[in-house]
Amino acid sequence: MTQTVSDQPQLHFTQAPGIRLAHFEWHADQRDHGPTVWLVHATGFHGRVWDQAVRRLPAQRHVIAIEQRCHGRSDPVPFDHWRLFGQDQAAQIDACGLAQAGMLGVGHSMGAHALVQAASLRPGAFRRLILVDPVMVEPAAYQLPPVPLGQLHPASQRKNQFDSPQAMFDRFADRPPYAVFDRAALMDYCVHGLRPSDSGQGFQLCCAPQHEGQVYPLARNFPSTYDLVHALDIPVLVVRARAQDPAIKPWDPLGSPTWPGLAPEFPQGRDLLRPDRTHFLPMEDPQGMAHLIEAELGHLRST
Repeated sequence: MTQTVSDQPQLHFTQAPGIRLAHFEWHADQRDHGPTVWLVHATGFHGRVWDQAVRRLPAQRHVIAIEQRCHGRSDPVPFDHWRLFGQDQAAQIDACGLAQAGMLGVGHSMGAHALVQAASLRPGAFRRLILVDPVMVEPAAYQLPPVPLGQLHPASQRKNQFDSPQAMFDRFADRPPYAVFDRAALMDYCVHGLRPSDSGQGFQLCCAPQHEGQVYPLARNFPSTYDLVHALDIPVLVVRARAQDPAIKPWDPLGSPTWPGLAPEFPQGRDLLRPDRTHFLPMEDPQGMAHLIEAELGHLRST
């Protein structure tokens, strides 16, 4: 039976070196009654953007949705390299006692890259991965000179103050990329993506725009990306959305950032192209995301 909307996950905090990290846990009573589903959000989002997909799973599952540094309720500790997101996640896995749990890991965008790192750092933690439009570009791009530290993406200029979650929803509802979101998923993003403003008036984003703007330029500064890919010998499903539209300037936020040749680079990689979906598939199509998760859980049960 599909879970009810009244089901709410529990917020927990764990300590990693120099940082306190948050995660949400669904159905703790189901731990050890099947594989844990480990969810990793994209840049600028938080652990509750998975709510609508989790609620559409056909049975109650033990689910942990983490929040990465500078996102959600995790500490806004500075970063200068994507490796920190993988190291944080490995520490969360340890703190949750899941280092040998054989989980299903699901990561979106930058979160998918961090998930690959974590799976490499903690062999045995995951038996299968779903990477939804991972930010993994063609191998040659990682050999280019690194992007200078301090460079910011235009996301650093986004609006940061809102009168209420409803005001945020109303502002975003008809604007790309949010216009493609499932309406309930968009409301989850707004309700759980704000905190009381430092000014004492209204609300501000949990993921500060300057932090979001710092993440994107660092994507290419990870020359060992394909070393991790080649060494990760577990089944990996790479889900790719529609291609980037070069006519959209300065960049197409709805198009896939994933190199089309990525899946075969994994020893047990599979490619799933969804040209009918955008980069924001987990929030755009929670039902489809739930189907993907349940299908991979089925593979786990059969092995």
